[in-house]
Amino acid sequence: MSTGRLAGRYSLQRPLGAGGMGKVWLARDEMLDRDVAVKELTLPEGMSPKERADSVKRAVREAQATARLRHSGIVALHDVLVEYERPWLVMELLRGRTLADTIREFGPMPPDYAARIGADVLEALSVAHAQGMQHRDVKPGNVFLTESGRVVLTDFGIARQEGQATLTEQGLMIGSPGFIAPERLDGHPGGPASDLWSLGATLYTAVTGTAAYAGSAAQRVRDTMTQPPPVAPGPLGPLINAMMAHHPETRPDPRVVIPALRQVAAGGPLPHVPAGQEMTVPSPVRKRGRAALWIAAAAALVVAVAAGGFFVLRSMDGGVPTAFTVPMDVCTLISQEDVGLLLRTQSPPKGQRGSDDEGPKCSWPISQSGVGLQVQKDSDTVDPWSMTPVSARTLFQGQKRYWTRYDQLDWKWPEIGVKDSMKSKRTPVRELSGVGEEAFALELAGPSGRVHSAYVYYRLANLVVRVEYSTVADRPTDEDIKQSALKAAQASEQALRNAA
Repeated sequence: MSTGRLAGRYSLQRPLGAGGMGKVWLARDEMLDRDVAVKELTLPEGMSPKERADSVKRAVREAQATARLRHSGIVALHDVLVEYERPWLVMELLRGRTLADTIREFGPMPPDYAARIGADVLEALSVAHAQGMQHRDVKPGNVFLTESGRVVLTDFGIARQEGQATLTEQGLMIGSPGFIAPERLDGHPGGPASDLWSLGATLYTAVTGTAAYAGSAAQRVRDTMTQPPPVAPGPLGPLINAMMAHHPETRPDPRVVIPALRQVAAGGPLPHVPAGQEMTVPSPVRKRGRAALWIAAAAALVVAVAAGGFFVLRSMDGGVPTAFTVPMDVCTLISQEDVGLLLRTQSPPKGQRGSDDEGPKCSWPISQSGVGLQVQKDSDTVDPWSMTPVSARTLFQGQKRYWTRYDQLDWKWPEIGVKDSMKSKRTPVRELSGVGEEAFALELAGPSGRVHSAYVYYRLANLVVRVEYSTVADRPTDEDIKQSALKAAQASEQALRNAA
């Protein structure tokens, strides 16, 4: 078909791409007024009724598989339907390019950049593995790099759930030659270790610009089965080689690979990565939400905190919580006593709760001055407590990039008496220490050049917190305003740490 409407709400605009599994369309969800990607599963002419039914079953399986996986590194599935006698999958629209296209255009990637991509993909895979699923087609073409900085694993259409009969029992090999693990080529169903092998092959391509095994499809299959994996140059070479070990039981554990990749991504050396034991789906206690984070905690427990009213996963050594997982009242993050000290009043206001697309927030305004706090989320996440450290880092960096784009902007805060927009100039965005695991700060100055607002953004585990202190009173100096915002941020961070 050329263009049309599906389910009375999805208006197909134009094709975005096509492959062996079908065609992807840019579409408009007219009910929710947003752009989406719609995958059309094309069915060849002359298919038997059984073959057609199997294809539809495969699409439904993709929907069932993907819909259960909630992670910033996994493309979100919105809807599935069958029209014009074939299945359609409605997914989030990703803007950017695939890893394959990036390598093709720019050549080999720096090791730190490739390492960050690998860690993000492996965390997404760990979420799928924790639910008993394997991707089975990890390759550069199925790793998407969005304009906002997300690394997204796409095309779970050939994902396989443990215990579910495969649709390829008649000899069809699922995957892409050169990126299929040896044990799967040998007829075994594979598992998480097979996806790890495929990710290793993907990273080899990222850092070298070429595939680990080249030639025809038959030659790639033969070499994968008979030849040792080549060693990539640079700091990632030994790790990639270990990930591509011929026997699954000799490949390293993802819980070791992820921090090793993160260390290289941060500019550090590659730590020693021992060969792992055979990787299996984590035990049920590790299957709870955002499993990639929880698996990474070698020894962890869930602690209920009555005072804070939420749960966190905390490492046994008492360090920073791995993840805050249940919503809490953000107005409790700054005490009334601290609000009074910040606003220099003996009658501090009660927090005013609110929420917008960026997350729940609280403000404490009085005449001419106010403190504000928001626990933020990205557009792909239901609430901040569904974020992961990976998605939180991406959001944090995105906020930093956002502020660097705008030197001038309009500012107002009616609750403190600034009802008309004030032309304001942004001060340089600067890194900040002493709050969170990472932080940055900036100020806004009015037409007179005097600072009226100071902002601090910080990340703690999977939370990104924005803190604002504003005043149009004459007495506080620019430095006073900066310090007030920092003190408010530190108070909120301490409240989180104390609750944990």
